[in-house]
Amino acid sequence: MAVVLPFVLLIASRPFGVTLAQSAAVVHNLRRRTIPWADVQAIQVESIFGARTVVIYEAGGRRTRLRAPITGFLTWDRTFEEKFHVIGRWWLDHRGPDWAPVPPPWAWRGGPPVPGGNSFAPPA
Repeated sequence: MAVVLPFVLLIASRPFGVTLAQSAAVVHNLRRRTIPWADVQAIQVESIFGARTVVIYEAGGRRTRLRAPITGFLTWDRTFEEKFHVIGRWWLDHRGPDWAPVPPPWAWRGGPPVPGGNSFAPPA
């Protein structure tokens, strides 16, 4: 028990979320990850078990769910929508002039039809 407690306290004390830099989003989850804006294909809100989180979709098909901002029954964040829009706007402003949309991996394999031409659009 004495060995587990410091590990739990270390994880619980780590800051979660995202740092918005000029060239990349630095994601602070259990481990730190840097995602260049040019690789980001979409930023969306997804619900899981009643909690809404921000998800970053990368060109290679990887999804990164941010641990903050988050809003739900026990963790209500009145500024969640504003934070989501700040992250999305930052991506749009910093993705660079050479950015081009890339079809997600399921489209390469003849996946479901693309609604409105946007491969990352949420289902209607």
